[in-house]
Amino acid sequence: MAESASLLFNPRTYDPQHFDPETRRLLRATVDWFEERGKRRLIEDYRSRAWLGDFLAFAAKEGLFATFLTPAAAAKGTDQRWDTARIAALNEIFGFYGLDYWYAWQVTILGLGPVWQSDNAEARARAAELLAQGEVFAFGLSEKTHGADIYSTDMLLTPDGNGGFLASGSKYYIGNGNAAGLVSVFGRRTDVEGPDGYVFFAADSRHDAYHLVKNVVDSSKYVSEFRLADYPVAPADILHTGRAAFDAALNTVNVGKFNLCTASIGICEHAMYEAVTHASNRILYGRPVTAFPHVRRELTDAYVRLVGMKLFSDRAVDYFRSAGPDDRRYLLFNPMTKMKVTTEGEKVIDLMWDVIAAKGFEKDNYFAQAAIEIRGLPKLEGTVHVNLALILKFMRNHLLNPAEYPAVPSCLDAADDDFLFRQGPARGLGSVRFHDWRPAFDAYAEVPNVARFREQADALCTFVETAAPDEEQSRDLDLLLAVGQLFALVVHGQLILEQARLTGLDEDLLDELFAVLVRDFSAHAVELHGKDSATEAQQEWALGAVRRPVVDGERSARIWERVEALSGAYEMGE
Repeated sequence: MAESASLLFNPRTYDPQHFDPETRRLLRATVDWFEERGKRRLIEDYRSRAWLGDFLAFAAKEGLFATFLTPAAAAKGTDQRWDTARIAALNEIFGFYGLDYWYAWQVTILGLGPVWQSDNAEARARAAELLAQGEVFAFGLSEKTHGADIYSTDMLLTPDGNGGFLASGSKYYIGNGNAAGLVSVFGRRTDVEGPDGYVFFAADSRHDAYHLVKNVVDSSKYVSEFRLADYPVAPADILHTGRAAFDAALNTVNVGKFNLCTASIGICEHAMYEAVTHASNRILYGRPVTAFPHVRRELTDAYVRLVGMKLFSDRAVDYFRSAGPDDRRYLLFNPMTKMKVTTEGEKVIDLMWDVIAAKGFEKDNYFAQAAIEIRGLPKLEGTVHVNLALILKFMRNHLLNPAEYPAVPSCLDAADDDFLFRQGPARGLGSVRFHDWRPAFDAYAEVPNVARFREQADALCTFVETAAPDEEQSRDLDLLLAVGQLFALVVHGQLILEQARLTGLDEDLLDELFAVLVRDFSAHAVELHGKDSATEAQQEWALGAVRRPVVDGERSARIWERVEALSGAYEMGE
């Protein structure tokens, strides 16, 4: 049963030996800081909405953000680089202990995006120095009236006659806006019309012309509203102008959005230890709660879904790290991690919550905050609907028009992912090509539920070829989103299988996981069948795509033993 625990992050045994010594030291030091702090203080700070000053002091002392978030081109130390693999590992740790800590780090990543993409050497050097001093950053994009609709920004820059500007306007829902040493702010010039007027510039939250209005959420996360009133923007503060500013906004989100998946995984892992331990020790009607068949199914489903989240996210890292101008497959796997993995996280928490019931509300447990925080991740950096619509742009090429690519290995080397800051124009998604998805399934053709799911994936290809939404239906987002869910499942399954092959995951676990995915595909097919605008051919296809998973009671019992072994495997000290 050791394998069950080893698939999940466990502070008691955590030793990421695949990383270099300094990365291992920093990850372990972070875990130790939280463990020494203890659960009582962790929960109390969450409940009292305390600002994260002591955590940020720890991070500054260790040089944590500077080491992990300074690209090699701006590095002052030998261990500084932008390494998506170790960034993902830290996301998971922060999620495990509390999303507030992750959020301060996440919005720092977003704030740095426009800077590291900029040709402004002075601004880049300033950012590197601020990181070295332990400062946090912010991403001033969204606005109260327009949200993240960057076409409609009301942050206005008026030329000052000396090559600079005076910036006036407000930004809303800006993390770290209360304390950021540098805020990357998006606006537009008053003297230039259209896309050529866009500007990204660097602001300082401590400047007299920067007015902090309030924290717009009731949380330790400081999600600010701020106003600029004739804020002086010198030429040295300009990060991007024109179309490049627009591209920097979208490409920054491409980088930052990925972090939500591993934060979701961390939340689910901590909650799972609590839930399984509680259920295994709870006696109801003279029997442990875990003796009931429905409880075993729910906890087993939660466990295999969580393993699937980890497998998909780990494999997606490889495509980020191997990306380049001629390989942009990450542009599909990125919204997949944001949309699919985070919504899987909600399902995992809900399944466990159905088992532990009222225990999930108790103030002395991590689970109570996990149940709240897991809801936020699908809604940050674009809603589920926005990301599903984005995923659909890749569907035809991915399913029907594969291209040849060299095999992508596991990318855990200590390398700098510099392409993420030179992604280029944020367009042309419909032309992105992918490797053939079928070989990943062929490698596990003997696993019953992988084979059953493959039938459904092949059926989706037939749907795209023979019953795809017509021009009128293409304007019906409600119907398209149901199709998007079906496509997302195929991509989800593909990367899970690729990672399973790379890691040697045993087939029992894979079979149980794909039994869940078969049920999910069938449920979304039934949903498509019921859509108002679904044609007769689409309705017929939908019912024809419904499948029953291959049931194997002995396999399910073996997986349950792994889940049950999580009882008592970890509990955070007081």
